[in-house]
Amino acid sequence: MELFFDLLLVFLLVCAVAVSLSKNLLNSIIVYMSFSLIMSVIWILLESPDLAITEAAVGAGVTSILFIITLKKIHEIVKDEDKEEEHHE
Repeated sequence: MELFFDLLLVFLLVCAVAVSLSKNLLNSIIVYMSFSLIMSVIWILLESPDLAITEAAVGAGVTSILFIITLKKIHEIVKDEDKEEEHHE
């Protein structure tokens, strides 16, 4: 069990570094979701099921969905600005 816990901590570190170094925003969101899910498993191993459920629901669920919606809206704004610039030229 100790080896599994250590492996999860290593994955957690890898996810944290990957989010920081990722250039693609969608990839960053997906890695962040993985980070939250791994953190949920760690909370379960630490015998804190209430924190695990909260981390899974808020961290991997709601926050990630909000990030994806925001990313979609940002791309729509950029597309609209590009169209406006084309019309002005």
